[in-house]
Amino acid sequence: MQLTGSEIIIECLKEQGVDTVFGYPGGAILNVYDELYKHSGEIRHILTSHEQGASHAADGYARATGKVGVCLATSGPGATNLVTGIATAYMDSIPMVAITANVGKPLLGRDSFQEVDIAGITMPVTKHNYIVKDVELLADTLRRAFCIARSGRPGPVLVDVTKDVTANSTEYEYRKPEEICHKADHIREEDLETAAKMIRKAKKPFLFVGGGAVLSGASEEIGELARKIQAPVCDSLMGKGAFPGEDPLYTGMLGMHGTKASNFGVTHCDLLITIGARFSDRVTGDASRFARKARILQIDIDPAEINKNVIVDASIVGDVKSILQRLNPMVEEKHHEAWIAEIEDLKRKYPLKFEESRLTGPYVVEELYRVTKGEAIVTTEVGQNQMWAAQFYKYKEPRTFITSGGLGTMGYGLGAAMGAKLGRPEKTVVNVAGDGCFRMNLNELATASRYNIPIIQLVLNNHVLGMVHQWQTLFYNRHYSATILDDQVDFVKVAEGLGAAGMRVTKREEVAPALEKAIALGRPVVIDCIIDSEDKVFPMVAAGAPIEEAFDAEDLKKQSME
Repeated sequence: MQLTGSEIIIECLKEQGVDTVFGYPGGAILNVYDELYKHSGEIRHILTSHEQGASHAADGYARATGKVGVCLATSGPGATNLVTGIATAYMDSIPMVAITANVGKPLLGRDSFQEVDIAGITMPVTKHNYIVKDVELLADTLRRAFCIARSGRPGPVLVDVTKDVTANSTEYEYRKPEEICHKADHIREEDLETAAKMIRKAKKPFLFVGGGAVLSGASEEIGELARKIQAPVCDSLMGKGAFPGEDPLYTGMLGMHGTKASNFGVTHCDLLITIGARFSDRVTGDASRFARKARILQIDIDPAEINKNVIVDASIVGDVKSILQRLNPMVEEKHHEAWIAEIEDLKRKYPLKFEESRLTGPYVVEELYRVTKGEAIVTTEVGQNQMWAAQFYKYKEPRTFITSGGLGTMGYGLGAAMGAKLGRPEKTVVNVAGDGCFRMNLNELATASRYNIPIIQLVLNNHVLGMVHQWQTLFYNRHYSATILDDQVDFVKVAEGLGAAGMRVTKREEVAPALEKAIALGRPVVIDCIIDSEDKVFPMVAAGAPIEEAFDAEDLKKQSME
């Protein structure tokens, strides 16, 4: 049948099973929005307050559901406002399709009103991108975009469509979406045998789990391997929930703000099995001294990650879940009681601690865990709030901790929380933010209010840019350059002004009742938690130092007394 380009875009979205899109209209994309209007009963459109919010919402939707997130924007500034969200998804390997409209083909390259080369701009931060100038190529291009976004190592794909293409017509025929199979035929048997042999010989094995394990859906297989060989398990920021945070074998996060049990354990293990993690600098510290007593086995879908940041002794390239399904039967059951006892001693000796005499960020997160029984989806901003949410909430399952890991995008969490809640409405969704991050995109509260998306916005309000302030305290002689937020902004009034409920918490005993009330209200709620500006995230590893040099407040106190 003959359809316009705009009709083809909508039909292709329906082909791919898309039920929700996030976006903001404008002149170049008006034809598409006119078509969306006609299909509002089939595809829900969420009008965000800013295009960046749309990209973060699509990202959060994808992380929470495992589906492809979709966002729309018009040409020029509309398209460029998506870039930070696209880069965020790219760094964390999140499947997303961004559809932008551009000026008509005859106007390209003429500095036309709101013209920008968005394909060129986003080339470094997309898995692939397209500009469609011929309506006959539109449907197949969109189908390829969804396939590329989902297959292999996932990632964002941009499709830029000229306005004349959205108006022109061509023949369209429905096509069933291509099934994405986790290809296992290239997983080498000799690599599996090498891995099994390494595991067999190990006396002190340690599992390190990253975001690839979450994306692959390999939680069950990781748990089976850990218990079969009696190995402790740590994770990266992106790997949270791939192994249950309540499991006795779990030691906490690894790296700059990881637990001492994880950092010291990895330093002393003799085999580090790294599953779906890329050895980022925040994990390894001084890469030349990382896990230097261990042989390292890396399992990853992307061959480019092997030996990129850390030289490994062996590797298996392929889908993590598929690899573990083949590797686990090859592995003999092992008992490492002495090694587990050593790790348990580290956990007892170096628990995560915080000041218990007053209201703190960690206390708020612990209360959130208790009130929600560990069943919530937690999104975060970036900085101290992010680290406390990673340290003090025990994630039971994957896709329940949603954060910007690779890019570290302030302003990410509120949009992501909306996307997560729309994707999984049965879940309580809470965004943990610092006051600095919250200011970045708090306008999305208006979006949450407009659609009555019942998310809870926790603001850990210390009136400073917390993590930067912490670095200035520890490494810059307390030169607090541009990090003090000493103003009269009232987040409760802001919340109410944007249509949400607002509460303020200043004492420990007020936290649980506020959370319980917020959950019961069933509407967007902001809880402004006033904490001290001097609170720090500990443990910590100085930039470029080895992870075994993790220190905390007690270590600093001892140093000052020497």
